[in-house]
Amino acid sequence: MTHVILAETTASVSELKKNPMATVAAGEGFPVAILNRNEPTFYCVPAKAYEALMDKLDDVELNALADIRMRDGRTPVRVTLDEL
Repeated sequence: MTHVILAETTASVSELKKNPMATVAAGEGFPVAILNRNEPTFYCVPAKAYEALMDKLDDVELNALADIRMRDGRTPVRVTLDEL
């Protein structure tokens, strides 16, 4: 059975157990796919990459909320950042 691996770097569970920090470093700031019997089991994601992912997800959710509010028929109110 084939599996999609969504990372350029892979490591085995055994490699991760031996040296977790080296496994993270091998990804050079990007996720590392952790394989068990040559199948992706999970992704080891560095903290900065995870934080960036969460920020993007938050932006997507806020944009969706703004889009819904823009369609409610009310007139938008312009404000500056200083007013917030």
